[in-house]
Order: sequence, then structure tokens, then C-alpha cells
Amino acid sequence: MTDFVTPGVPADTAELIALDRAHVWHPYASMTDPTPAYPVVGASGVRLQFADGREVVDGMSSWWAAIHGYRHPVLDAAARDQLDRMSHVMFGGLTHPGAIGLAQRLVAITGEGMEHVFFSDSGSVGVEVAIKMALQYWRGRGEPRQRLLTVRGGYHGDTFATMAVCDPVGGMHHLFTGVLPEHLFAPRPPDGYDAPLDEAWVAATADLLARHAGEVAAVIVEPTVQGAGGMRFHSPACVRALRELCDAHGVLLILDEIATGFGRTGAWFAHLAADVVPDILCVGKAMTGGYLSMAATLCTPAVAASVCSGEAGALMHGPTYMANPLAAAVACANLDLLATGAWREQVAGIEAGLRAGLAAADGLPKVADVRVLGAIGVIETVGPVDVRAVTEAALAHGVWLRPFSNLIYTMPPYVTGAADVTRIAAAMVAGARANAGV
Repeated sequence: MTDFVTPGVPADTAELIALDRAHVWHPYASMTDPTPAYPVVGASGVRLQFADGREVVDGMSSWWAAIHGYRHPVLDAAARDQLDRMSHVMFGGLTHPGAIGLAQRLVAITGEGMEHVFFSDSGSVGVEVAIKMALQYWRGRGEPRQRLLTVRGGYHGDTFATMAVCDPVGGMHHLFTGVLPEHLFAPRPPDGYDAPLDEAWVAATADLLARHAGEVAAVIVEPTVQGAGGMRFHSPACVRALRELCDAHGVLLILDEIATGFGRTGAWFAHLAADVVPDILCVGKAMTGGYLSMAATLCTPAVAASVCSGEAGALMHGPTYMANPLAAAVACANLDLLATGAWREQVAGIEAGLRAGLAAADGLPKVADVRVLGAIGVIETVGPVDVRAVTEAALAHGVWLRPFSNLIYTMPPYVTGAADVTRIAAAMVAGARANAGV
């Protein structure tokens, strides 16, 4: 028997693509008939370098996480410095300065009430942890509750507990209906960040919660922006109304800010803009600036006390890579960059540029809506988008976009300059035209 020899990665682009198609299963993609995947061999600033020599502006921030772009000197230095110390250490029975410093920063910026931090290794797991906290909270009170209440149109992750609170009809996980726990779904919040509070929506949600208040452990929602469920914006007043309903019925409020946190909407966090204190808060994605996977679930002292007073005496969760020192070091450096406040002007500039550039999509065939909030720009189409046609149209403009469902959208890095924002908007409009065949 001979030793296994790891094959070298080929430099030839065609061979790279062939090997990828043969062996690599991409997210939400067929293994037997995959859509094209473009090999990336480098990245700097807001640009991705393809293996075929093209450089394109990244309009996606690597799924909304790389808010400072790529190869940022401060974040690179933080990672290198931590590598010289240790790359990982278990968090059971041990701790380290990076985790302590990151927890201290998160408590400081997430608002009054968020005092305890549980680290995990992805956004989906962070939401799973939040759900566990809510369930164990009620067990600690001697009143076990098993159900959650959420709203239509939401998305909270790909793991089983999180899939159960994604939209069961229009969401990406309807295939698993019948396997997942059955929770309660209120109507989707009315569209419009600046819209007045819709009392009919409040009444319908209040009625659903009142009828099931004794069995509901928590209400869980994405505040002001529903991300992968549809890129829809709703008023902060809706979040405040949910807080009031939870208080009236003695139910916990979980806010999922995996997508909205760290400045994406124009505020540090969407719940702060809504002037709402949740009982449990989920953050992730942009927390490490897109360098490493990490999430955190924060809670109030009341939640922690009840969880730990139950029969287990502890929160029953413990990821292997919890509080990974490399991720924590980069996250601390990232939050220090954000603390300078430069992101506020950057996000405002992106919002203005997207509003101006995306106006050209209004009235195009198969365009249902155009909307912008902070560093988020959306062209909603009538019917599913032609992913290949839109992607190729965007690449022809030198921009990487990843459309899905009926959405052509962008969440660019905050450091994207005005000229590149204009280019992204033009690429989105071109994608909308390609989608409509005009």
C-alpha cells in the first residue's frame, strides 16, 4: 500500500472548472447539472480576481460579510498576529483575551440589556442557540414551552431549528414541511421602511399571539429587513409593536440581526434604530469583516438566570470552534475599525448612489419593484430571475452579483467608491434588461 499523495491544484482555468464540476457541491446548486462557478484566485479592495484574468467589482461582500473589502491591512495584521500566538484553543474550561475583548465590545455596542455573549461558528448555529436559550428559559421557569411565533417572508438559516421558522410556503425550505416542528406564522410586515404602522397587521399578529400565548416561548424576527426571504424592508414601528406584544403576553423577543447588524441598514443595529431592546440577539456575518466564520448570541441577565436555574444548570450547546481565537482577533479589529464611524458616511454614500443608479430600472419589463435601504439595493422581478442571464450581464459590466429567486440585489462592501457603486447599479439594470430579454 502506498501513501496517499495530495494532488496539486492545477493552474489551468479549464481544468480547475472541470475538477470543480466533478467533485464540488455548491450551495443551492445541482451536483449533476450545476450552474457555472467562476474560479477566484485573488481579491483586493472591492475587486475579485478571476482565474481567467478578469477583475470584477464584488457587489455581494461575499454574502454580505466583507464590509471592508479584501486584504484590509488592519484585519490582515490582526490575523497574522494571532497566528503567531495560537490559531485555536477549545473554549470548554478555557478562555482567551480575544474572546473576552470581543464580548466586551459586543456588549458595549448592542445597547442596554445585552450583557451575556455566547459564541458560535455560523449564523444558522447562532440562531439555533437563541432558540435553545428561549426553550431552556421556560424550562427554568418550570413552564416548558415548545412553539415559536414569527412572520411570513422570513429566513433564519439552513439548520433544522432555523428552517422551521423560515417561511414554510415561499421560503427555500418548503421541501421539509412535515419533518420540521410546526410553529406559528403571523402575516408578513407591510412593506416600506418609512411606512406608518399598519394597525390591521398589528391586530392580526396580536390575535395570533393571544390565542397561543401560553405555548409560545418567543417571537423571532429579522428587524426592519427580511434578508434571504425576499430582501423586503418594513418599518421600525413594526419591531416596536412586536416588543409591546411580547411584553403584554410575557413572551421573549429574539431579533435576528445576522444580516442587518454592523451598519448594513445605516444604523449600528436595526434594533437600535427601532429603539427596541430584545431579550435575545443574534449577530454574525459582518462581525469578522468576512475573514472567518463566526456568530454570537447575546441575551439579558434575566434570560441567562432562568436558563441556568433549570435542571441542566447550563446552556446545552458547545461548538468545537466556539470563540475561535483567529476569528475573535479579526472581529475585534473589525469592530475597532467600525468604531471610527467612517462606515456611516460610506453607507450613506452607497445608498445615494444606488438610489440614483437603480432609478433606471423603474418601468422596465418584468420589474415589480426597486428599493434601497442603507447599503442594500434591490430590483424585484416578476417571476424567478434567469440566474445565468443576469450573472453574465453583470459580468459584462465588470460586476459580480448573485441573483436568486425573484431578486437582483446588491450588498456591496462599505468601502466601495462612488464610481464602483454606479457601476454596480448599471450592472443590476443590465441584468434586469437581460432577464426581460430587452
